[in-house]
Amino acid sequence: MPDALGSVGLFSSLNRRELGRLRRAGTVLRLAGGAEVVAEGAPGDAFYLVVRGTATVRRNRRKAAVLGPGDYFGELALLDGGPRTATVVADEPVELLAIERGPFARVLEEVPAVGQKLLVTMAARLRDADRRAATV
Repeated sequence: MPDALGSVGLFSSLNRRELGRLRRAGTVLRLAGGAEVVAEGAPGDAFYLVVRGTATVRRNRRKAAVLGPGDYFGELALLDGGPRTATVVADEPVELLAIERGPFARVLEEVPAVGQKLLVTMAARLRDADRRAATV
């Protein structure tokens, strides 16, 4: 699973050891089909990586996407705890790796290089978004 975490844009600059530490901060959740993972408007308190199964993302009650193994959501919730922008519901039994804000903060305290790398990654993403907005 550390390799799957490395495919998440926010975590792409972390090395294998750092990804493993982040993985150990997470919890594996197994939910039944029909279970609501997160609700639109609720405070964001965790990041989720789909390990098995599928889940549907709904915004304003309209289907926005279907997530499967390797897909993820909530990475910004780790940083700001802002409200969820969508509801995610398991389509079938689903297995998720959940990383909550508290354990994530402990990783940042224990391995400062992780926080530094995340800042650089976020700055690059912001710079790229700014560049794209300037060309529109």
